[in-house]
Amino acid sequence: MGYKTSKTLKDNKTSLIIIAVLWVILSIVLVAPIGYSIGVSTIAAGKFNLTIFLENVFTELASFSSITRVFNAIYIGYFGKTLLYFTILYLIFTFIGLFKSKPKHQYTDIEHGSSDWSEGGEQYSILSKNKGIILSKHNFLPTNKRGNVNVLVVGRIRFW
Repeated sequence: MGYKTSKTLKDNKTSLIIIAVLWVILSIVLVAPIGYSIGVSTIAAGKFNLTIFLENVFTELASFSSITRVFNAIYIGYFGKTLLYFTILYLIFTFIGLFKSKPKHQYTDIEHGSSDWSEGGEQYSILSKNKGIILSKHNFLPTNKRGNVNVLVVGRIRFW
């Protein structure tokens, strides 16, 4: 996996859990009544009839009784097709959302000016661990080094 994919999955871990829970809820509350209404309208008219579908779908959405009836042998195929189409559409929108939330480059959300630029003590060839001008908690600019030791302080001083 590339850094963009792994960072996207890491940053959206809670969103992915919410997306999965929302898919389950919508499958029960929305897809089951729609699949049942499609089955009723198709069986009643021999082919899909929009007026019968519209009469049934709103009553089934309000009553929640189709959740158990959709697992009848007659309607399970209609529910399966509806769930398949819903899942495909839901995954398309999920991937679009994840694509839009991916980092633009490798340095997204990395603080500029932090000591993350060095790894494994590389900064101590320039800086000191113990004494000198305080730069951060563990980094000091030694005053006895050769060359320029000028320091630019950016920020404000707070007096309590």
